[in-house]
Amino acid sequence: MAEIKKLIWNFRVMILIICLVLGFFAINPNPWNEGVAIKAIARNSSAELAGIEPPKANLAPMAHERIIAMNNKPIADMQAYYDFTAKLEPDQTIQVKTNKNTYKLQTKPEIRTTILNETEIFWINETKEVNETINGTKTLVNKTVEKKVEQPKILTEVVGVEPLGFSIGPAPTSNLRKGLDLQGGTRVLLRPAEDVSKETLALMVDSLKERLNVYGLGDVVVTEVSDSPDFLGGKRFILVEIAGATEEEVRGLLGKQGKFEAKIGNGSVFKGGNDITYVCRTAQCSGIDPNRGCGKTQDGWGCAFQFSITLSPEAAQRQADLTKDLKVISGSLSEQLILFLDDQEVDRLSIAAELRGRATTDIAITGGGNGASEQAAMENTLKSMKRLQTILITGSLPVKIEIERIDNISPILGKEFLKNAFYVGFLALLGVAVVLMIVYRKIIISIPIMITALSEIFLTLAMASLIGWNIDLSAIAGLILAVGTGVNDQIVITDEAAKGGTEGSYNWKERIKRAFFIIFSAYMTIVVAMIPLMFAGAGLLKGFAITTILAVTIGVLITRPAYGAVIGMLLEK
Repeated sequence: MAEIKKLIWNFRVMILIICLVLGFFAINPNPWNEGVAIKAIARNSSAELAGIEPPKANLAPMAHERIIAMNNKPIADMQAYYDFTAKLEPDQTIQVKTNKNTYKLQTKPEIRTTILNETEIFWINETKEVNETINGTKTLVNKTVEKKVEQPKILTEVVGVEPLGFSIGPAPTSNLRKGLDLQGGTRVLLRPAEDVSKETLALMVDSLKERLNVYGLGDVVVTEVSDSPDFLGGKRFILVEIAGATEEEVRGLLGKQGKFEAKIGNGSVFKGGNDITYVCRTAQCSGIDPNRGCGKTQDGWGCAFQFSITLSPEAAQRQADLTKDLKVISGSLSEQLILFLDDQEVDRLSIAAELRGRATTDIAITGGGNGASEQAAMENTLKSMKRLQTILITGSLPVKIEIERIDNISPILGKEFLKNAFYVGFLALLGVAVVLMIVYRKIIISIPIMITALSEIFLTLAMASLIGWNIDLSAIAGLILAVGTGVNDQIVITDEAAKGGTEGSYNWKERIKRAFFIIFSAYMTIVVAMIPLMFAGAGLLKGFAITTILAVTIGVLITRPAYGAVIGMLLEK
C-alpha cells in the first residue's frame, strides 16, 4: 500500500492522472444519450419560424441541441422521429421539446399544381394608347379595354406536409467527431480557376459555407488546403466534406461560380447576394409556375417554376431608371428583364407597363427544367429552382472554381471502416502485449507498458475533441503509428533502466535520462518528417500528420515520463 501511495503522489504520475480526468470531461462519453441531434435548420422553414437556431460552426457534438419529444411523445432515435413526422397533417401545431427548450411549430401544406387539358377564359382590363379626335384634333390617350385571355385550367391540391426544416442525425455519444471516412458522405477538392490571394480564398470559403448551409445540408466542413507551405508558393485548394449529400447535389452547388445577374438591355438591375433582401422558399409563393406548368417537348417533358423575391431599394431604383424611357407595346415594355446564370441566359421576363419608371421591390423569378417523364421534369425543375434560390441568397463566388477531385463514401462503408479500424487497433495492442510477455517474461513490466499505450490513445482522442479535429482513417493510422513509437520508447526506457539496476542503485536514473535523450531525438525526427505530409495530396494526408504529431507530443511530455517514474520505482523495489 505504501508503494502504491508513493507511486500516485509521484509528480509525473499525478500529471498523467490529472490529464486523464480532464480528458474524460473533454470526450464527455454518454452511451445512453437519447433523441436526435439537430444538425442544421432550413431557411424560412417551420423550425426557423418557431425560433429554433441552427447550430454554430465547430460546435462540440454533445453541445448540439437534441429533440427528445414531440407532442409529449418520446423521440428516442431517428426512426421514432421519422415515424412521427410521417403522420403529420397540414396546419397542425406541434410541441417540440429539446434538451434546451420547448418550441411550438406550425406545419405548412405541400401544394401541388397540375395542368389540366381543359382551358379557362378570363376577361381582364388592359390599358392601351389609342388615337381619338378631341375638338377636331387627334390625340393619343390611354383607354381601358377588355381583353379575352385563355389559359389551361390548373388544379391546385394539398398533397402532404412540407418538411419541418430539421436536418437531423443520431444523438452523439461523445465529443469525438467522426470524419467522412467513418460516417459517409461526399468529399470534394476544389481549385480556383486562377491564382487568388489568401484573403480571396478565405472569402470563397465563407461563401461556400453559407451556400451549403442555406441549401439545407448539415455536417459541412469547408477548409483551406494547399500542396505546400505558403512561403513555397504552392497551389491553394478548398476541401469540402459533406455528410449525407449525394454527388449530384454537390456537383450542382459547387461546380459553378454561381454568378447571377438580371439585366435590362445592357444595364444591370440586380445581382445575387446583397441586391436581394428576401427570397421566398415556401409553397405559397414558390413552386411550379401555374401559368406555364408542364408540357411535352421534343426530348420528353418540360416544366416551369416561379418564386418571388424582394429587391433592395437601390436595386429597385436601378430598375426604375432603366425602364423610365422604354416604350409600351401591347401592355408590356419594349425591353425584357433577362436573367443570366454563370454568364449564360436562363430566362426572359416581360415587364408590365405599369412598372415603367417605378421602383418596385417585389418581383417574380421564373425558370424551367426538363425530364424524360412529367414527374422527372417536375423534380428537376424544383431542384433547379432550389439551387437558384440558394445562389440568389448567398451571391456569387469571387472567381470561378473547378472540381479537382470528388469522392463519394457510403455510410454503410463508413461503419465497416470504423469496425475494422477498431479490430485492427485491438489486434495491434494484443500483439504488442504478447511480444512483451515473451521478451520480459514478467507481467509486472508488461502491464505498465500497455496501460501507458492505452493512456496515450485516450489523451490523443481527448485532445482531438478539444480542438475539434475529425477522426478519420488517416487519423487512426497516425494513432496506431504513434502507439507503435510509444511502445518502442517504453522498451528503450525499460532496457536502459534495467541495465542501470545491475550496476548500482543510483545508475538507473542516469540511464533513464539517457533513454529520454534518445526519445526526444526520435520525437524531433518524427515531427520534422510529418510536417511535409501535412501538405501532401493537397492536404488529404493532413489528418495522419496532425494526429501523429499530437500523439507523440502527448507521449513525450506526459505518458512516457510517467512510465519512466513507474519503472524506476519497480526497479528500486
